[in-house]
Amino acid sequence: MSVEIGQLVADFSAPATGDTTVTLSELRGKQVVVYFYPKASTPGCTTEGGDFRDHKAAFDAANTVILGVSRDGLRAQENFKAKQDFNFELISDKDENVCTIFDVIKLKKMYGKEHLGIERSTFLIDKEGKLAKEWRGVKVTGHVEEVLAAAEQLDAAS
Repeated sequence: MSVEIGQLVADFSAPATGDTTVTLSELRGKQVVVYFYPKASTPGCTTEGGDFRDHKAAFDAANTVILGVSRDGLRAQENFKAKQDFNFELISDKDENVCTIFDVIKLKKMYGKEHLGIERSTFLIDKEGKLAKEWRGVKVTGHVEEVLAAAEQLDAAS
């Protein structure tokens, strides 16, 4: 059962880079972009993270926090963040608690083999903690600009 547009997103706390724990309810009053990517340091995930990094000032101006999430361990997330100079935190969701809230674990095929993995997805949460918009099965090119436009629009409306 995944969260629906307009519904309150279930609160979660998860270990993140920078020796922090991210708790969703502590971010109330700000908009939150939660983007899920399959694996740290892979080409598509590096491009997507870089796009969020390069647009962070605009997200900040729209009162929006960026959080990246994958099932990688904290060390892999820290290395990925440092190597790519990401200016936002990455959540390590090894137990898939955050993935489950957003229902992003899907059956995928790679080289003819089926496996469960993260479907590249992004969610925009409003200042009250409700899901405002979702993008599933994301294609990286142009995606961050689309998310930013939605965040700016939501911020202007509130």
